[in-house]
Amino acid sequence: MRKQSAVGNANSTRRVPNHVAIIMDGNGRWAVAQGKPRVAGHSRGVDAVRSTLQACGERGVQYLTLFVFSSENWRRPADEVSMLMKLFVFALQREIDKLIELGVRLRVVGDGAGFDPELRRLIAESERRTELNQKLHLTICADYGGRWDIAQAASRAANAQLAAGARSVALTETQIESHLALPHAPDPDLLIRTGGEKRISNFLLYQLAYTELYFCDTLWPQFDVVELDRAFDWYAGRERRFGMTGEQLGTLRSIADAA
Repeated sequence: MRKQSAVGNANSTRRVPNHVAIIMDGNGRWAVAQGKPRVAGHSRGVDAVRSTLQACGERGVQYLTLFVFSSENWRRPADEVSMLMKLFVFALQREIDKLIELGVRLRVVGDGAGFDPELRRLIAESERRTELNQKLHLTICADYGGRWDIAQAASRAANAQLAAGARSVALTETQIESHLALPHAPDPDLLIRTGGEKRISNFLLYQLAYTELYFCDTLWPQFDVVELDRAFDWYAGRERRFGMTGEQLGTLRSIADAA
């Protein structure tokens, strides 16, 4: 069973999620509403990422996972995809020193087959330069899809069994989980989706099984610390039972308090 976690921030009475995942939706719609090209919204969205990252670190979040570019986003107009790839390169170049200063470890997960060599080089360099940082683990999901993640994990787990001499494949959850794209992180405690849509859009399908889902109408370029704290306040009011009853949870809390 995958590790679940919901810890409190020692500096606050509010229960803060240990792992926050975000679908950053609404960049294009924000730009269109401003009379600007869609790419301007994506550029403005990078600023929202920066402020959210810093705020999560200050509040005691240990893991932050961002859905930057899905497997399906390759279907968008070619000029928009090209600009998104250039923005990805620019953001890595501009933000890496700040990540190091904040103690952030960066990982980029996804297929990545469509990335050009320069982007792949920058990703590898950024991961290497931040690999000793431990304050906050930032995972960027790029060219990522939840179905792809499950399929590639099952394939790798099956191949490992066959390579070990198995005559047939019998996979357990644990064996699949060890090959998922985020083996370094516990399952998300809280998923935030901005932009008003209420779906998870093929994001972390396996990992979101018991995640609290928070949807807000705010477009991502307008998402700020106030909106983040509103999501955390909502999360703090949730009772996370993981299949148990409320009475069972109450008993467990009483035992923990008495210990």
